[in-house]
Amino acid sequence: MELKLKSKVIIVTGASKGIGAGIAKELAAAGASVVVNYVSNETDAGTVVDFIRSKGGVAVAIRADVSKQKDVQQLFRQAMNEFGKIDGVVNNAGVYAFSSIEDITEDVFRRQFDINVLGTILTVRESLKYFKDGGNIINIGSMGTRNFDAGTAVYTATKGAVDALTSVFAKELGSRNIRVNSIIPGLTETEGAHKVGIFESGLSEKIIGNTALGRLGQPADIGKVAVFLCSDDAYWITGEKIAVSGGYIM
Repeated sequence: MELKLKSKVIIVTGASKGIGAGIAKELAAAGASVVVNYVSNETDAGTVVDFIRSKGGVAVAIRADVSKQKDVQQLFRQAMNEFGKIDGVVNNAGVYAFSSIEDITEDVFRRQFDINVLGTILTVRESLKYFKDGGNIINIGSMGTRNFDAGTAVYTATKGAVDALTSVFAKELGSRNIRVNSIIPGLTETEGAHKVGIFESGLSEKIIGNTALGRLGQPADIGKVAVFLCSDDAYWITGEKIAVSGGYIM
């Protein structure tokens, strides 16, 4: 079987669980050497690395808070020391907190924008020091920028900003042969989704009813699209925001 990402080195931020872990596993299965970034859950990051290695893949876990410039710089230095090059970055690290406008605080706003938006900017900027003959960047967006659900103002605003960054960076970096795209996942069954009560509230059944393929997404569904976008098969794709939602109809 052809390994589409053989010899490529890709950093996945926020990859200790959920969609990030699913992306890391699929990239490794396609032949990439993967940096599993995490900020607090070393145990889960190690579990992802162990899984990849058990399947014959190559991966290391590196701690870094993507909202901190020094951490991002160290993340890339360690990745370079480990593998000797960097070919791509998946900006998956993100946080969310849902609340009405009355309950939005400065801390809530800053935490989400610092990680979701500033973190994306910092990793893209740092990657430019390491990409040699072009590179590939994938940002993880949200269907929230298409649904505009009540109570998600700050989170949706951050993901709208990520969409904008994808478009701007695609134009700004295209002359350097750097492609920048977004994946927009539909509702995906992750630890985080269970934690906020989506499955207990009945919302998941409503979403499934409005999804053409009749099920929720799984992290591997998102990961397989990331493999394609990181591969040479996607060399003519940049600036796109690709919904991976099973045909969810809003």
